[in-house]
Amino acid sequence: MDERNFFYELGKLIYQIDGIYDSYSHNFKISSPNLLWILYALNDGKEHSQRQICEDWAIPRSTANTIIKDLQTNGYLLLHQIKGKRRELNIVLTSMGKEYADELLKDLYNKEKEVYQTIKEPVLTIKRLQELVKMMQIIAKKNK
Repeated sequence: MDERNFFYELGKLIYQIDGIYDSYSHNFKISSPNLLWILYALNDGKEHSQRQICEDWAIPRSTANTIIKDLQTNGYLLLHQIKGKRRELNIVLTSMGKEYADELLKDLYNKEKEVYQTIKEPVLTIKRLQELVKMMQIIAKKNK
């Protein structure tokens, strides 16, 4: 397989996976796939800044800001100032937000677990895929 075919097949797989998660968000009445990904990111029990979520999940800042403000208004998350950073806030789910995220995502987590249990030995590890994406980002920035 040459580089063109590799990235062609990889691109198809990425969009097929994205389509699966989009369908999940639609089927479970989640208002947008971006809401799904923001809740997915926040539901790991760690603090995340909006900037970090936008970079990690490729969500436009204005879209993330709208979703985060809605979640905050509904009492699902809190924003905390990051020490030493004037304009950046950490985002944390409240206990009500954690329950909301767990409820919305529980079926998805179960489906992921079921699929993961069938994987015996992945050919490409997550770490290797992350390295490939990082290399592609660096190369793309050079060509701007």
